[in-house]
Amino acid sequence: MTTKPTTTSEPHVGDWIETRGLHGEQARHGQIVELLGRQGHEHYRVRWDEQHESILYPADGVIITPQAEQHPRSASR
Repeated sequence: MTTKPTTTSEPHVGDWIETRGLHGEQARHGQIVELLGRQGHEHYRVRWDEQHESILYPADGVIITPQAEQHPRSASR
């Protein structure tokens, strides 16, 4: 999992998620709405820009940005 520097290394509800797209696909963006699992086995309920929710198990290609930083796509809304 790739994370940008934060004051703590733990993701929080409200943090932004970006997942790398498959070859030829665009990246997906969403916001963490619930923390699931336990330390070392975290996963998240994410509300995606497409307005649906799913469970995400972090892996390579996932970037977590703290809520305090502006979501890259929110400026166009």
